[in-house]
Formats: sequence, structure tokens, C-alpha cells
Amino acid sequence: MIGKIPKPGKSFKGCIEYNLLKKDATILMADGIRIDSIAHTINDFNMQRKMNPGLGQAVGHMILSWSINDDPKLNDDVMVSIAKEYLQKMKIKDTQLLVVRHQDKEHPHLHIIYNRVDNNGKTISDNFQHLKNVKIAKELTLKHGFYIASDKKMVNRQQLKGTDKTKYDLFDAITAITKQVKSIDELKRQLLNKGIEMQFKYKSGTKEVQGVSFSKGDAKFKGSEIDRSLSYGRICKTIDQNIQHERTEQARHLHFVSELKNVVLSHTLTDQQNFGTGGKSLFEVLLEPDYVEPMPYVNDTDERKKKRRKSPNESYKISR
Repeated sequence: MIGKIPKPGKSFKGCIEYNLLKKDATILMADGIRIDSIAHTINDFNMQRKMNPGLGQAVGHMILSWSINDDPKLNDDVMVSIAKEYLQKMKIKDTQLLVVRHQDKEHPHLHIIYNRVDNNGKTISDNFQHLKNVKIAKELTLKHGFYIASDKKMVNRQQLKGTDKTKYDLFDAITAITKQVKSIDELKRQLLNKGIEMQFKYKSGTKEVQGVSFSKGDAKFKGSEIDRSLSYGRICKTIDQNIQHERTEQARHLHFVSELKNVVLSHTLTDQQNFGTGGKSLFEVLLEPDYVEPMPYVNDTDERKKKRRKSPNESYKISR
């Protein structure tokens, strides 16, 4: 299970219409609002936000998604139960809620719309929401035994947007280049050619590198935030493996050449005796062009005369 948090919005109308007018949308839960019509739902959210007019972005919006592998475990009641548990851990309570399930994707997912102005007119904080979301989604995934993809290759990249898409784009580019380079400096240069900057975090007062981050455009992430394999320590380990692999391949090549040379040298004398190479090495013999016996010279004129020669019994025409 994963949770996504779009940026807080200003318009309940736009958010609610998007969620409720979607084909096959189903309201799973509503608290503190009327759901007999979209107009009433929007009006109820807006009435409560007026209790705290200074809060510009009052629209709270969250998305909970599960793997298609979890589909047999899920029904509407289970999804509502998970949503309530998620909201409690996110400290979103005592406010208006609307939980809507969509069927427009292959994987099960639902949308949570809530009022950041609670029932007492106080603001529900969104500080560190993204960090808490990742932690809580992971906790619930492990607790309920939901599917965890073992590889980023399992993720449907076509569906990714915003920050998630940027992270996966960075993951693909950095991973591909890291598998080829032989030094951190080479990695940094090649990433820069792709428009990706690499920055280091140093231990205070020293040149000892403690971490690495990557940025492209306005987006910037720690390596470990993109993926654990992109922490500074693991990147260095991958580069060491690249160097060791290259050395191993070079050693294998040199061993092959050495063995080939020994075989050739050991057979040179025998080859000279058997094939009459006149003291030449096998290499020299192999490099010689193939001998082609020349064709005998034939005079075209004589050949034509032979063809025109008459037999003794052939009669000749006499001009008169």
C-alpha cells in the first residue's frame, strides 16, 4: 500500500467534482457532510471552512493505493477500515470527511477529501505530512500483510506523476550510469551530461563524505530517499564492484592470450615438420595468403582458328 498527498487545494468544488463525477465512483464513507447531492456536499465543506477564513488552502486530499495483488484481500469495508486507521495515525480527526473509491485504474485505490478546518474551527496542520505518509503507509502494509514489490521494475511507470515520476526517472538514470563508471568523479560528470547534479554532504569540519543528493530542475532528493541502493555507501560499493569486474575480465583475457601463445609455441615445431613451412611459425603460415595455381595462358586467336578448322569431308562453297 502507498499513500500520495497532492498539494493542498483552495477549492472544494473542483476536488469534489473531480472525485464524485468520475465514472463508477463510489462513496465509501462520509462524516459531517450531506451526500444526497454534489452541491450539498460542496456547500457543507465550504460552510465549515468559514470558521477559519484565514486558512487559504483548506482542502485536504489523500490517495491510498494497493497493488493489484492485494485485490482478493480488499472490499469496501476493509478499505474503509484501513483509511480510518491511516487518518488516525496521520492525526486527522474531528473534521469533515469524504472517502471515495474509484475504478478507473487496474489497481484498487481510494481518495480521501477532508477539511483542514476542524469541527472547532482550528487548523489541521500539514507539517511533515509527506514524511509521515511514507512511514505510516509502510507500517500498515506490513501490519496487514499487503503486497510489497521487491523491485522498482514492478511499478507501472505510465501512471506516475509529479514527484513520484521524477524520483523514478532519477532512479533509472543514476542506476544505469552507476553500473558503468569506475569512479565517483566519472559518475558525477556523466550525470551532469544528463542534466542531473550530484551534491555531497560532508562531516562537519572535514572532507569526509557522509551522504549524497541528486537534483534535476527544481527537484532535489537524497540518494537514499530515491532508493536505498543510491545511498553514498552503496554507490561506492557498486563502483568498487565495477572495478573488480573489469580487473577480472582483464585477467581472464590475459590468461586466454597466454594459453593460446603456449599452445601455438608448443605446436610450431611439429607444424613445421608436418607441413614443410620452411622454418616459419604457425602465426606466419596462417597469415600467408592462400596460394592459387595460375590458369594456363590461352591465345584467343589460335582458339578461334581451331574452332573454324573444317573437317576433311566438309565441302566448301565456291564463288562463281
